[in-house]
Amino acid sequence: MSSQNPERLVYSHVAELARAFGHEHRLKLLDLMSQGEWSLDELAKRSGISVANASQHLQTLRRVGVVTARRAGKNVLFSLADGPVFDAVVAMRALAERNIAEVRLAVTDYFGGLDDMEPVSLDEIRARMRDGNVVLLDVRDEAEYRQGHLPGAIHIASDELEASLSRLPRDREVIAYCRGRYCILSSDAVALLRRNGFRSRRLEDGYAEWKAANRSEASDETTGLRTG
Repeated sequence: MSSQNPERLVYSHVAELARAFGHEHRLKLLDLMSQGEWSLDELAKRSGISVANASQHLQTLRRVGVVTARRAGKNVLFSLADGPVFDAVVAMRALAERNIAEVRLAVTDYFGGLDDMEPVSLDEIRARMRDGNVVLLDVRDEAEYRQGHLPGAIHIASDELEASLSRLPRDREVIAYCRGRYCILSSDAVALLRRNGFRSRRLEDGYAEWKAANRSEASDETTGLRTG
């Protein structure tokens, strides 16, 4: 049995884990992997960093066990490990909003101005989808939608929405969602829909939060309605 103080041992490993989270690029990579699994090249492109930098950051995250990798043909695909990995990101995000004035101000300045969009909670959308009186619209890109989506969601990518309005029913409210709480695609979609006479609101959270909240497992691309 080790003679090391167990409390110090635990905290030393917790500190190592915290250091692994302590870089904006790693947090972005974790956020991307909350949507599904991606190749190194795709993660680098989506995060806006070089392949070499993405590889180094992923190695750091793998060393502390929060990211896993599997081989698929010629590619290696990276994803979040089992367990509350994204919950940890959400908790740090909430702590930053509460305790760091610059973060709180940035969030309030942008998202506070969206209050007239009456954001819908995950619990509310779940109940309303059961009632069948809303349309749930996923405005992420096709690759993200294929990784998984909220059950019953229609997919129209944000950059295709204006040309695809005829595919949406006008007799039901359209609830738009995207990647997560800080994703602006859904608010842009709601503004566009309202300008064109639709009743529309945005989902307060996104696909990542839905998964983290242990709601119904998001379906594969064959589940629910498709419009494209």
